[in-house]
Amino acid sequence: MKMIRAILRPESVDSVADGLAEAGLFSMTKMNVFGRGKQKGITIGTMHYDELSKVMLMLVVEDGKVDEVLKLIKYKAYTGNFGDGKIFISPVDDAVTVRTGARGL
Repeated sequence: MKMIRAILRPESVDSVADGLAEAGLFSMTKMNVFGRGKQKGITIGTMHYDELSKVMLMLVVEDGKVDEVLKLIKYKAYTGNFGDGKIFISPVDDAVTVRTGARGL
């Protein structure tokens, strides 16, 4: 299993979530976050915005689904501009459902 964390523009998140649902990937966590990338924020006129509003999507998928999820997120979130986002992939050793105690996805 892999955990995929995608930090994206707020305006692209609904499109990404809808695409994941169409692919049969319904389970995810969505969080509003703030941060900055390599460009260290943005400057508009005389104002510098150090931290920008983003949304982080987190989902855990079987190893065989990772490439499909990455392709979908990159396609749905792409604008070609700085700040489109970043995707992080981490191994997940196990998962436990609180209600039932069932292990795995």
